[in-house]
Amino acid sequence: MELRQLQYFMEVAKREHVTEAALTLHVAQSAVSRQIANLEAELGVSLFIREGRNVRLTSVGKILLEHAEKAVGEIEKAKEKIAEYLDPERGMVRVGFASSLAANPLPTIISAFRARYPNIGFQLKQGAYKQLIEAVIKGEIDLAFLGPVPTQEKDVQSHIFFAENIVALLPAKHPLADQPAIRLSDLHRDTFVVFPPDFILRKIVMDACAQVGFAPHVAFEGEDIDAIKGLVAAGLGVTLLPEVTLTDNVPRDTVKVPISEPNVTRTVGIIIPKNRELPPSEKLFYDFLKEFFSVLNKFSQ
Repeated sequence: MELRQLQYFMEVAKREHVTEAALTLHVAQSAVSRQIANLEAELGVSLFIREGRNVRLTSVGKILLEHAEKAVGEIEKAKEKIAEYLDPERGMVRVGFASSLAANPLPTIISAFRARYPNIGFQLKQGAYKQLIEAVIKGEIDLAFLGPVPTQEKDVQSHIFFAENIVALLPAKHPLADQPAIRLSDLHRDTFVVFPPDFILRKIVMDACAQVGFAPHVAFEGEDIDAIKGLVAAGLGVTLLPEVTLTDNVPRDTVKVPISEPNVTRTVGIIIPKNRELPPSEKLFYDFLKEFFSVLNKFSQ
């Protein structure tokens, strides 16, 4: 079984038409047909059902396609990795990030990195907290920005860049909107707008409220930070959010109010796999991040 045979097979499966596959591959139709026939002969099964000028996969063909896509994908990754080792400054960085870090600081970091390494590309994967941790462990990505930074995951190595406050976001007409700071217990009669149960930011809110002796009344749930901000702006509840999500975007008809008691914070940083080395381009990015935040923290002290 040759790589070229698998590539031809995958293209025919995708197009369901030998001629169209040949045109896409820039080879003669006879070459595609011959490679498919050789592959079927080697496996001893039919991979396609011929229906006039079209073809469709047999049940065995579907099995092969599933594994062929994985195999060819891994080979392409290997080729990319080898290219990175030959020239790390022309590779690709695959990084995951939580939605709460999408607007700030991620774009600033990538912009600064690209100024130094303009030929390195990025593949960005937004995901939920646990999904990103699993993606790093499984090797789907090699780095992930998270907040809070997990410290008990045995298969990842964590690096904390900074800690930030969790603040209250209130409707502008809320009775406490003009206060310089509030105690979290002051909100015990309010309705809350929060993330769904499997989101880490919801756990932060629920734990903080439990710390001061109440369980918040959840009126609305939303997976998107902007949607949650919008619900607060509409006067439908209050919420707690990381301060970084409000740095440049406090919605109209809302106010950001610090929480004086208790001190609610989260760490922000990155995780990488513990049991495998970072590819060269990712290693450049990881080292850059540590340098970037080290300098930033010195200036902010």
